[in-house]
Amino acid sequence: MPSNEYELADAELEVLKALWEKQPATVRELLERLAQRGRTWAYTTVQTFLTRLEQKGFVRSDRSGAAFNYSAAVTRDQVVRSRLKSMVSQLFDGAAGELVLQLVRQERLSPSEVAELQNLIEKLDADAPSAKGRRRT
Repeated sequence: MPSNEYELADAELEVLKALWEKQPATVRELLERLAQRGRTWAYTTVQTFLTRLEQKGFVRSDRSGAAFNYSAAVTRDQVVRSRLKSMVSQLFDGAAGELVLQLVRQERLSPSEVAELQNLIEKLDADAPSAKGRRRT
């Protein structure tokens, strides 16, 4: 993954999201997906974003055919983890629990999300060292 996630601008992230939907993709295919999301950029604008993303290591291109085909060089999960880690560090001094608490307090969770969160809490409780001093391995 690229070393500096701060270099991923919001517009570049929009293009990367469209690419994650189905890849490889040409500029025209990405234009169509972006238009469905309400983005009406020019062909050259999307092409510029793809060039920047490729230079930053987020995208790969295949230039063997008539049209350039682009693929993501990173997964959505990699970008999410990197950006969350950075946000936790910047806003919460590395305390991830504070971020979770803030989200739970401020955002409405669906019943399935609440159930998943409860399952994660129960798993964390089960994995935690006991009062007798048992250590996790």
